Order: sequence, then C-alpha cells, then structure tokens
Amino acid sequence: MSAEEILLDVEERMEKAVDVLKHALSGIRTGRANPGLVDSLRVEVYGAPTPIKQLASVGAPEPNQIVIRPFDPTTLKDIEKAIQASGLGFNPLNDGKLLRLMVPPLSTEMRRKLVARIKELSEEAKVAIRNVRRDGNKAAEQAEDDGDLTEDDSKKAKEDVQELTKTYENKVSELAKNKEAEVMEN
Repeated sequence: MSAEEILLDVEERMEKAVDVLKHALSGIRTGRANPGLVDSLRVEVYGAPTPIKQLASVGAPEPNQIVIRPFDPTTLKDIEKAIQASGLGFNPLNDGKLLRLMVPPLSTEMRRKLVARIKELSEEAKVAIRNVRRDGNKAAEQAEDDGDLTEDDSKKAKEDVQELTKTYENKVSELAKNKEAEVMEN
C-alpha cells in the first residue's frame, strides 16, 4: 500500500467519524425547535419501523414549534404514538392533518446534562479518530516491512497521519464548542 493510499484511507475514515458526530449533535435539543430533533425517530407503519423522514415532511416554522405533515394522512396516529413513546418529552398536538410539537424551554439542569452528553459524543469521536491514526500507523509500518515504502517514506506517512489527526480532533472540538454554546444560550 502506498503512502498516498494510506493517507486517503485515514482521511476518509476520520471524515466519517466527524460526520457521525455531526449527525449525533443534530439530534441534541437546544433552546429552539429543530427538525433534527425527530430525525432519528422510527415509526411502526406498514408492518416495519420506518424513519419519520420517509413518512412526513418535518419543519420548524417557529422557534419553539416543530410541524410534522404526513404524506399519507392514515399514518398520523402512528406517528403520534411513536413520538409519545420515544421519550423525547414532546406531547404532539394533532389537528387531524398534521402534528405540532411545542418545544419547551430548557431548564439549567437539562442544559448541563446536554453539555455533558455533547462532551461524551465529542470524546467518542476523538477516540475513533485516534483509532484510525493507530490503524494508519500500522499500515505504514506494514508497508515498510513489505518493502512498499522506504523507512523515510514510512516516517513521513506517520507524520502526515498525525497532522490529519490533529486537524480532525480540532474539527471535533470546534463542533462540540459550537453546540455547547447553542445549548447554553437562553
């Protein structure tokens, strides 16, 4: 395996770790309504758990309200049940055509819990990035042992992997810091 292939693989896997974090952070509540709060919700319809995005359009027309408009009106009750059973803390208002979710303001205690969860998620992402670094370094050593890379090329590849690690860890820290600020603002 060449040094370029190792670096491409490492960068791709680190990018995936950051994407996983972005997705996880989008589901964390802030003080305002966000369609991402219900994105992970699965609704039992047609005999299978289905993502809510495939059943309805989800929007946030106001800062404290999420509106869910099902494509098929017969699924409205199923979506309502799924929201109530989800433990998200929303009580849907059903007007027969759509569901409205009122997003209550966060208490200080809840904000602290959410910040702690953000820190957990960002640490998990950093651990994933470090694991990718370890795999990249092993790949460089293996390529050196196999004769694909010279000792200098292997050392250079490891340095490049370390640079990528720093870059992606900084991205994770920045995402976490921004989300924490969003959660803590009133």
